[in-house]
Amino acid sequence: MNLLGIYLNDHLAAATGGVERARHMARSSAGTELATALEPLAAELAEDRAALLALMRRLDVPVRPYKVYAGRLAERVGRLKGNGRIVRRSPLSPLVELEALRLEAEGRAALWQTLRDLADRDERLDPDHLDHLLERTRRQQGALEELRRRRIVPVLTPEPAPSPASR
Repeated sequence: MNLLGIYLNDHLAAATGGVERARHMARSSAGTELATALEPLAAELAEDRAALLALMRRLDVPVRPYKVYAGRLAERVGRLKGNGRIVRRSPLSPLVELEALRLEAEGRAALWQTLRDLADRDERLDPDHLDHLLERTRRQQGALEELRRRRIVPVLTPEPAPSPASR
């Protein structure tokens, strides 16, 4: 496999994990403002993954199924992290998971920019389509960052110690 094929399959693995993570977060926070924000984002991430698969077909890059499985497995293993809770999700989980999605979006933006740079030399790549994907990913980065920042203070601010009078 050539280096471009390895590169694209690595990004496909990350995109697979990102889609799985966003869908899991939306399901696990059903009925909340977070789920309302994540449901359309998860759909967009799935569209971005499909766009990557279409580009891989256009570039005659075969999908390496073991990398796709690795992306799924990494996302599921990530759910097992210690979070201070045994039975239910920790309030910290959404913050950490939003950071993971934000990092995946950062990598995806780099992917689209890399392919955009190659589009000047490869007629199989549509510069306008790549510009659209890059713009959408940058918007997603902003939305994820806003969601993440809204959770910092409520999650990481220590509870005030009980006053002596309330004991």
